[in-house]
Amino acid sequence: MRIEGENEINMTEASVKEPLVLFMPSGKRGRFPVGTPVLEAARKLGVYVESVCGGRATCGRCQIEVQEGNFAKHKIVSSLDHISEKGPKEERYEKIRGLPDGRRLSCSALILGDLVVDVPQDTVINAQVVRKAATDRVIERNAAVQLCYVEVDEPDMHKPLGDLDRLKVMLEKDWGWKDLLIAPHLIPQVQSILRKGNWGVTAAIHRDMDSSRPFIVALYPGLKNE
Repeated sequence: MRIEGENEINMTEASVKEPLVLFMPSGKRGRFPVGTPVLEAARKLGVYVESVCGGRATCGRCQIEVQEGNFAKHKIVSSLDHISEKGPKEERYEKIRGLPDGRRLSCSALILGDLVVDVPQDTVINAQVVRKAATDRVIERNAAVQLCYVEVDEPDMHKPLGDLDRLKVMLEKDWGWKDLLIAPHLIPQVQSILRKGNWGVTAAIHRDMDSSRPFIVALYPGLKNE
């Protein structure tokens, strides 16, 4: 991935091979290899696209819209042909829960060419809406608490790790959380919560700006989507 400056387009061989993706309304953009999931591109650029299920196409929170046309200001020609067709997971989600016209799940949609991508604000369930008549401002959201769904390995006599340790392993593997702390009252509940959720669990993780270590503040069996 290569982040582009606002007025910087370097047409090297590498940049021709790697499509340019522009996220709106943030205006952040960068070049990514063909086949990169849109959600992954957003995360690498620091664009907030909400997701709970960890790219399993089950929560539906990571919806995006692809804009079509020639965006001369940004030197991008964006087209629906520049994004992959819906795969089995996305089709299953659409059949069961429905997707508005023009919406895609960014965890399943793959970058095939230059794109202008809108992040609809109605998909950010916990976002605060501020309305002012005189001016409009884009306020990027950086929630203190993030919901993260993982599927934890079942106990294995050949891998002597406890339930909490296996939970931490999956939170690091799927979400990148390291050195996690956990609220003391949750420790005796981990075993029962994991079994109630059939080894799937949603962890609410708090990022305290005054602490270098993130904190598990709540656990829910299965996928908690709101």
